[in-house]
Amino acid sequence: MADENITLRLARLNEAPVIAAMSRDLIETGLGWSWDSERVSRAIRSRDTAVLVACDRMRVAAFAIMYFGDEHAHLNLLAVRTSHQRRGIGKRMVNWLIESALTAGIATVTLELRAANAGARRFYQTLGFTDAAQIPGYYRGRETALRMSRTLRRANIELPRWSMPSKG
Repeated sequence: MADENITLRLARLNEAPVIAAMSRDLIETGLGWSWDSERVSRAIRSRDTAVLVACDRMRVAAFAIMYFGDEHAHLNLLAVRTSHQRRGIGKRMVNWLIESALTAGIATVTLELRAANAGARRFYQTLGFTDAAQIPGYYRGRETALRMSRTLRRANIELPRWSMPSKG
């Protein structure tokens, strides 16, 4: 499977069960299943959320779910199938979402990960995220989360106003 076969696009509603199963198997292992098909479907339908998939031809190889607020975005989930890990797909997806956040005028992007997941922590550090807080019991009262953050711009700065170019 060559990397040129990987395409990024927004998820389709009929992909919610696949994304939910990947969340259950790759992210939520041992915690119970909270991102079921209905919750993923709501995210896909939401105007404030981007559900991005990386497809290897027709198969979903990875997905990411990010919520966009007025000035802050939150990366809820990111998962890459084991067969497709270490090929730069996760990095491409996060960079796509960061570019979208910059375009939307977002000031910061946050995420949480299991504090014990050193590999994920290193991955996000390479993408410019820094440790922001530890949250004991975040995951179902059982596991500590590490919150990470990436600043894209200072909050509450007036953005340039766009106006229609004059015809001349």
